[in-house]
Amino acid sequence: MSLRYALLALLTAGPVTGYDAAKRFSGSVGHVWHAPDSQIYPELRRMESDGFVAGEQVRWGPRSTKTQYRITEDGIDAFRSWMNTPLDHMPVRDAFHMQAAYFEWADPECARRILRSHIDYYTEQVAQLSTIKTDIESRTDSMIARRLQNRPVEEHDRIIAYKAHTYAGMIARCRSEIDWAESGLALVDHLEAGPDQQTPIASEQPE
Repeated sequence: MSLRYALLALLTAGPVTGYDAAKRFSGSVGHVWHAPDSQIYPELRRMESDGFVAGEQVRWGPRSTKTQYRITEDGIDAFRSWMNTPLDHMPVRDAFHMQAAYFEWADPECARRILRSHIDYYTEQVAQLSTIKTDIESRTDSMIARRLQNRPVEEHDRIIAYKAHTYAGMIARCRSEIDWAESGLALVDHLEAGPDQQTPIASEQPE
């Protein structure tokens, strides 16, 4: 997937300036596709050159203007084509799990600290994503409210259901990472206790 389709997804909710795109990106599609501001502005200009978006100057403050972008019919066709195309899974690059696979080279307390930081990060993610999911379901999320304003009423339930389902999957993945890191802490304690003091730990393998 490229940044282009993430921006087209954002633009299906309505026109945005480059500033709005960067701001709203992090609060919506940015949860599933990260991109820095420095990539968003040039990509919008390339999309305009390719005919997927159209830009027009709009008032920005008392003396200046900004370019506001709206998705074109060609952009809608491109996004719909992408949405109907099965995607290949990308090769995995997971530095954290690779590091964990070689914890025998780390000091035990350092391994514990790394695992605790993993737990802290994903615990915060669960809290943030759960709040967004609740706001989506209650239709109080600002991005959802904006999107619903531009879509027929009969589509609203489907829009809410698919967005909530996506966030539920991200929450479940975060909780799985927390469970895995907690079992890693137990494993470090088990291995460092020595044969005489080791206690059995729960197996993660199916019986």
